[in-house]
Parts: sequence; C-alpha cells; structure tokens
Amino acid sequence: MSRLKETYNNEIVEAMMKKFGYKNAMQVPKLDKIVINMGVGEAKDNAKVLDAAVKDLETITGQKAVLTRAKKSVANFKIREGLAIGCKVTLRGERMYEFLDRLVNLALPRVRDFRGINPNSFDGRGNYALGIKEQLIFPEIEYDKVDKVRGMDIIFVTTANTDEEARELLTLFNMPFQK
Repeated sequence: MSRLKETYNNEIVEAMMKKFGYKNAMQVPKLDKIVINMGVGEAKDNAKVLDAAVKDLETITGQKAVLTRAKKSVANFKIREGLAIGCKVTLRGERMYEFLDRLVNLALPRVRDFRGINPNSFDGRGNYALGIKEQLIFPEIEYDKVDKVRGMDIIFVTTANTDEEARELLTLFNMPFQK
C-alpha cells in the first residue's frame, strides 16, 4: 500500500471530519480517479505524432493509453468524425495515489517560475482540472528523446459535493495551491 493511501486512511479522514463536522468516516470525500488527457491536434496530418504522445503518456502513468477520436467532423479544423486526435489514461487505486505523489513532489516543483496551482479551477461539483504545458517536468521523460513539447490536462475527480470540500481534500494531499 502506498504511503499516500495510508496517510489518507488516517490523517486526512480525521482532519476532514473535524473541519466539516462529518459524523461518519464514510461521509468524507475521497479521490475517485485521475484522468490525464493529451490532445494532439497535429495528429490529423501525421499519425506518428500521436504514437509519440501515446508513448510519453504511457511512460508517465505506467498504464496503457486509449486513443480519443473526433465526435464530429469540423471542416475548419480539417477533422473528420472518428479521426484519432488525442489520447487519455484513467488512473484509479494504487496507481492513482502513486501518480499524485509523483506529480506533487517531483513534477510540479520542476515547472519554471512555479508559484502554485490555480485554486479556482474547480468545476462546482468537487472536481479539479490542471493544465500542464510540457511533459518534460516528469522525471520519466528523457529530454533527448522528446520530439516535440506537448501539454496535457489532468483532472482530479473526487466524491466531494462542493468545491470547498474538494479544495480541502487536495490541500491535505499537499497540492500546492497559490495563496
């Protein structure tokens, strides 16, 4: 069991129960899943670009990536319905906690001019979205083997009902929010 999950089971549950006045430990919000999405717009012209993005995403997460396809045809973007234009990975359980630990302790401190993440990127239902501009901040990615710098979206899905509960939960996971 990962250190982060053990911490969740004890300290985070107690802190959340005290702050929000939950009567039962099962009421405490949990981190449900983490979805990492990489949109690769230039994949419409060159399929090898998408392969490189999938390889990077699989290296970062340690799990097989799924291709995402266009839902509609858009003439202005030269995209046809069903064309592969990105990839995503959904992490749950042990891998989710391991990824969160690496993101908070290793990757985010490597971002240039890092002052914390935006505390306002909650969706109103207790989920948090974080955009990263380059995949190079992850230590698994070798700088010399990267063909192009790509960004990704990381979405933290929680069982919290409000943004305040979710913000407190992520803060207890040591998420570095801006002050």
